[in-house]
Amino acid sequence: MQRSTVAAVTGIGVVATCGLGKEAFWQGLLTEPADGDRRIADWDPSPWFENPKEVRRTDRFAQFAVAACDMALKESQLADSYEASRIATMVATGIGGIGTLEAQVVVQHTKGSRRVSPFLVPMMMGNSAGATLSMRHGFQGPCETIVTACAAGTHSIGRSLDLLRLGRCDVVIAGGAEASITPTALAGFGNMTALSKSGHSMPFDKNRDGFVIAEGAAILVLEDFEKAKARGANILGLITGSASTADAHHITAPSPQGEGAIRCAAEAIKDAGLQPSDIRQVNAHGTSTPLNDSAETKAMATLFGADGPPTTSIKGVTGHSFGAAGALEAASVLLSMEKKLIPPTLGTKEVDPGIAAAVDIVTEARPWEPGPTISNSFGFGGHNGTIVLEPAPAD
Repeated sequence: MQRSTVAAVTGIGVVATCGLGKEAFWQGLLTEPADGDRRIADWDPSPWFENPKEVRRTDRFAQFAVAACDMALKESQLADSYEASRIATMVATGIGGIGTLEAQVVVQHTKGSRRVSPFLVPMMMGNSAGATLSMRHGFQGPCETIVTACAAGTHSIGRSLDLLRLGRCDVVIAGGAEASITPTALAGFGNMTALSKSGHSMPFDKNRDGFVIAEGAAILVLEDFEKAKARGANILGLITGSASTADAHHITAPSPQGEGAIRCAAEAIKDAGLQPSDIRQVNAHGTSTPLNDSAETKAMATLFGADGPPTTSIKGVTGHSFGAAGALEAASVLLSMEKKLIPPTLGTKEVDPGIAAAVDIVTEARPWEPGPTISNSFGFGGHNGTIVLEPAPAD
């Protein structure tokens, strides 16, 4: 395939419960997690903001995006390599500024309408993270927000690849951010029995009983491959294909046999100019819910057959951060290629026998020779997203 049809990754920024920055994040993926909600402990946004007023006027999920973006831009060393009008912003979220919304609803109820913050709307709206990045850095290309529940982070990277291929821009700041561990969100997810009652995230385990809610953000700097190469950028990896499909089945449950997931992964692989036999790793959505893990396993077994590639889920460590999940998982794949190590599916003690018989679940860190990898994300509403990532070329 012509390299002009792929995106070069030149910067990675991560804010996660297991570590701030990509190296701390990677080490966290190899460390047995604690139980319970995955919150960013002792979060201090001040290093990334000029003053406390700016912090107060930025919802927590957008604060995460600001920090991750700054990390990614620093690594990419974009400087003045591109016209501002040629730099796009595509930051996803599943829920947006729900923390601000909840707090201001309480203010309205207890203190009256006149005490509601005038910053309520700009802080709670889902596009506030992407808009904030665009304004902070002067990016004047397309600035859009994907909101497809738990598939949003992956969709943002896939749509960014589309923008580069269409020639609408030369660079896209892509990823996702989420901060939705609030009393009402916890109540809602708990009452729909989606959350783990045990407090354990254990993807593909025979005793899995739901996901563990999480927060975080990941931002990738994606560039037109030829332009990145011409400016001498350090290319960390490639995004070579993507796809998006819908189950059209149920608002929260996946299609039981994984039909939508099969089509999505197959189309992404085809989009990358590859065959299923070329895939060397699957980064699974792997939420630790009975229905998702079962459907995804059936889909991957159907697509790859009995000798499919090793499959891992990092949600045993990170928990499920909804719109940020796919971006965090893309970062983990790129680091897996750099380190030549597939991170384990931690939190999982005994793989469900039916799953183990169909898919090779990585339960201990596994050395590998990096090659084409797919990363799956599935969201409430029947949204499916898959991207294909490949190692940076040797030349």
